[in-house]
Amino acid sequence: MNDSPADTPADTPGHASGAAPTPAPAGCPAHAADAAAVPPAPELFTWEFATDPYPAYAWLREHSPVHRTTLPSGVEAWLVTRYADAKQALADPRLSKNPAHHAEPAHAKGRTGIPGERKAELMTHLLNIDPPDHTRLRRLVSKAFTPRRIAEFAPRVQELTDRLIDSFAEKGEADLIHEFAFPLPIYVICDLLGVPREDQDDFRDWAGMMIRHGGGPRGGVARSVKKMRGYLLELIHRKRENPGDDLISGLIRASDDGEHLTENEAAAMAFILLFAGFETTVNLIGNGVHTLLGHPEQRERLQRSLAAGETELLATGVEELLRYDGPVELATWRFATEPLTIGGQRVAEGDPVLVVLAAADRDPGRFDGPDTLDLSRRDNQHLGYGHGIHYCLGAPLARLEGQAALATLLKRLPDLRLAGEAADLRWRGGLIMRGLRTLPVEFTPEPASDEGDALSTL
Repeated sequence: MNDSPADTPADTPGHASGAAPTPAPAGCPAHAADAAAVPPAPELFTWEFATDPYPAYAWLREHSPVHRTTLPSGVEAWLVTRYADAKQALADPRLSKNPAHHAEPAHAKGRTGIPGERKAELMTHLLNIDPPDHTRLRRLVSKAFTPRRIAEFAPRVQELTDRLIDSFAEKGEADLIHEFAFPLPIYVICDLLGVPREDQDDFRDWAGMMIRHGGGPRGGVARSVKKMRGYLLELIHRKRENPGDDLISGLIRASDDGEHLTENEAAAMAFILLFAGFETTVNLIGNGVHTLLGHPEQRERLQRSLAAGETELLATGVEELLRYDGPVELATWRFATEPLTIGGQRVAEGDPVLVVLAAADRDPGRFDGPDTLDLSRRDNQHLGYGHGIHYCLGAPLARLEGQAALATLLKRLPDLRLAGEAADLRWRGGLIMRGLRTLPVEFTPEPASDEGDALSTL
């Protein structure tokens, strides 16, 4: 639920590439020798890059750490790749979240947000605003993510986790994205918002359209956003008449008590909590399982720890999975409100800046052995959930879901393995998020149960 990670489905991998370094002047042997020693700039945002972006990010960190490039959408932006620069940029108040500060013409600004949110009047959420409005809205929503509230959700998260595994455990095979990692956070966030159980499948359909990142029918994302807005406005009216102990009711109560939360702000907040809250957790679970399957020694180490009833390695392990191949590849858009310097590079007023969390979290200047997976890593101040005032509001809930999902899978399906070849896996297109389209697995089936349809009571 990053207060920095909604994706931009229009920005699918294509043929955009990073700008190569400035060539050495002709007739200058020393410069020519230096240029010859530098390997060519990698091509960015291709399908090959999406599969494994880390070698390209290593090149950028070393040779062009604050790198200007043209994105697949046609927007030019700066990519910040080193840890120290990334941490500075994430907390710099001169980098605004408000798209109004983008130097692009008004008609082009929609290319930097969630498709459909502008037309659906859902722009006034935490990903698009700065203080003091950001401070006001975040204060209201943060009441739903207190340690006490998250702890209260733990039994429900575990119940959902077990029931989803029940639904495929007898088959001996599953697509862990569509059958497990995707529905789990949808049902959790719907419960948090106060969406009635009978309406949650609609949310699942709308979210499914948004997570396809251009893979569905043309205009499908925008239509889903519009439908979601209409439903949320209707739900807000219903909650005002019959409030409950949920987030939407809490937003309404705050508005009625003089916090000046408009109806559009309430709808936008509920929308972004769903949109940003579910996909980060889908990818945390999917990428986490994928990483563990590719590192059998670390996976077996975690399984032994879980079998012994220990929780410490699970906690540090989830943090390491967030660092090693996290759910958010780039923090969402920031725009320079004045000329500034990042990592020695001058950035003009109005320029977009994208902090590459995936590159920063593999920076050897900050982490020992950054390309090595170590589930017991202690010094692990990764940026997977951001930094500063836009630090991910729902990080505690995502951690709870990630720990429950991984622990339960590894305990109930101990011989879980990839079905097919790793090279055949495909990553979803998109600029901000990093996640698999599918994750087919096999395992020894659990004995048949007499409980009936496990999903019917979700």
